[in-house]
Amino acid sequence: MRRLYPPIEPYDHGMLEAGDGQAVYWETSGNPNGKPAVFLHGGPGGGTMPLNRRFFDPGRYRIVLLDQRGCGRSTPHIADGADLSVNTTAHLIADIEALREKLGIDQWLVFGGSWGSTLSLAYAQRYPERVTELVLRGIFLLRRKEIDWYYNGSAGCVYPDEWEKFLAPIPEAERDGDLVAAYHRLLSSADPEIVGAAALAWTTWETTTSSLRPDPARVAQTSDTRFALAFAKIENHYFRHGGFLDEAQLLRDIGVITHIPAVIVQGRHDIVCPAVSAWDLHRAWPGSRLHIVDDAAHSATEPGIIHRLVEATDTFAAVEHHG
Repeated sequence: MRRLYPPIEPYDHGMLEAGDGQAVYWETSGNPNGKPAVFLHGGPGGGTMPLNRRFFDPGRYRIVLLDQRGCGRSTPHIADGADLSVNTTAHLIADIEALREKLGIDQWLVFGGSWGSTLSLAYAQRYPERVTELVLRGIFLLRRKEIDWYYNGSAGCVYPDEWEKFLAPIPEAERDGDLVAAYHRLLSSADPEIVGAAALAWTTWETTTSSLRPDPARVAQTSDTRFALAFAKIENHYFRHGGFLDEAQLLRDIGVITHIPAVIVQGRHDIVCPAVSAWDLHRAWPGSRLHIVDDAAHSATEPGIIHRLVEATDTFAAVEHHG
């Protein structure tokens, strides 16, 4: 079983002035002359963490992390009133491409899980010539049925106790409607107590249902008010707008990237992003390699998921790069 590489610190970091008053935090670690790889975090709104560097061999990779607009160390932060109107999938794709150019990278491996898999596919379909390989985990294609499954009741059949907590902030009269829209109203309230309670309930629903076994430390970590505000508000903003993508767009346009080597890693018991999406993606992309991990759910830190992700980056590290 492969494990995460040991902790490392960045050798460089900075802020990318992205326009619209946005500054995007970035960092590089590992080998400055190694194969470039960019890590795209989930959420949207989740931000990066030091653990994300550890999916890559630091001796063979130039590891690039960035915090997407409005979250993590990027500014302005949602908790400080960042403007969501300039936070869309197209904006994030433009930020990734601007960072690639800033760092002088010609091509790079793109790694993303959950929302990061969505953004990885969207970026690759926009700039296929810039992507050497794709490593994708917990596939989220942002189709309406995926949003409805997780936020409009179906997943609550698996976690009825946690679903009850998710419903708690919503007035009873609104609980049979579109709960993403109901949460939007709560998260847009002028009352900071209502906003804070809604943000915490939204975020806790995801963190408590992400692991096959309970992970109290992760739930506690994401219960921080500042984190929860960014996570809930940005996710809700994207999901209300279908990720700013056409329905099933990522499958429709898959032909643009089928020549790119790809590994898909999916937990069989993933409630957040059910395995059918990974299956649909793999069926549309016959050249991809799909690993369904039988003893895992959604989290990237479950042992079987780590094994397959590190196995993929180790394999691709040996492929020639052009920096």
